[in-house]
Amino acid sequence: MTNRLRTEIPEEETSELIVEEKSAKKEIPDNFLTQFLTNGFISADKAIKALPFVLYIALLGMIYIGNRHLAEKNIRDIDKLNKEVKELSYGYKVTKADLAYKSTLTEVAKRVDTLGIKESLQPPQKIVDKEATDGN
Repeated sequence: MTNRLRTEIPEEETSELIVEEKSAKKEIPDNFLTQFLTNGFISADKAIKALPFVLYIALLGMIYIGNRHLAEKNIRDIDKLNKEVKELSYGYKVTKADLAYKSTLTEVAKRVDTLGIKESLQPPQKIVDKEATDGN
């Protein structure tokens, strides 16, 4: 068919083309999946009957995957908290050592010296109450 104006095309040719288009029905493509479902051991009826079970298995699979993600998230949180506990433990040990150092007699004397308080050179003396010793 060459390029011609519509007026030049006879009516017979157009009607035949239209009839051919209407007579062609849509066929299912002939591939492995359609052959398997129509002719294989799984028919369309069996596939429809098995659909609830397949959906149930899919739901269980999604729950399993979600549970796995939740468990991994909890493990990451536990690791993060363990690292934080270690850091706080180190901070506690450093602070405890610093307090032990600052509470020594020489360090306390250095700090109190700025207030004008001097360290006693005499050893401490024991005060004894005569009445309490006589009564025992």
